[in-house]
Amino acid sequence: MPFVSVSGLNKVYQTATQRLHVLRDVDIAVAPGEMVAIVGASGVGKSTLLHLLGGLDRADSGTIVVGDTDLRSLGDAALVAFRNRHVGFVFQFHHLLPEFDAIENVEMPMRIARTGLREARQRAVDLLSRVGLSERAQHRPNMLSGGEQQRVAVARALVMRPALLLADEPTGDLDETTGDSLHDLLREMHREHGLTSIIATHNPRLAAACDRVLRLEHGQLRPA
Repeated sequence: MPFVSVSGLNKVYQTATQRLHVLRDVDIAVAPGEMVAIVGASGVGKSTLLHLLGGLDRADSGTIVVGDTDLRSLGDAALVAFRNRHVGFVFQFHHLLPEFDAIENVEMPMRIARTGLREARQRAVDLLSRVGLSERAQHRPNMLSGGEQQRVAVARALVMRPALLLADEPTGDLDETTGDSLHDLLREMHREHGLTSIIATHNPRLAAACDRVLRLEHGQLRPA
């Protein structure tokens, strides 16, 4: 059985002058533990697809089932809870909170979920160590390099021990060497945490390292 199952997914955006049909009857099945790359030109809807899969937005029609949860069946509050507990996000721009240091940023999803402070701190410490940032734990984002900020974002994405990792151009704002290092980290975390991962990327090296590559074009997914 697939861990992520999508059928007949459609998403339309209405602007002042036109109707944009971004996703057209998209179907995808992702097996448990699989790492899938989504490639395609800028603006074709890769981010939209990930936002729908992770419950950040709702489809106009079609079904998305993650594990045994049909996202259509969830009200707004339940969708937020599902997203926080079961989905880890890594974006092109890290979206760290500037007023908090690295360890506080990593803890934040657990704080939102009202996890005990001691457990939240220990998980954050462990993850920052795993991504090589133990000595930077008390640094705020403006004191970290771009690659370090993305490593904090990866740790934050994993702190709730999600089953699904969604990464949207995670190396798009990094230089080649730093991007390659982050590729390696994402693959290692995928294996170590038993994740199912879907990664939207322009980077051919990251895509080639995945189990499968799909291309989003004209609103539909096809094998690349």
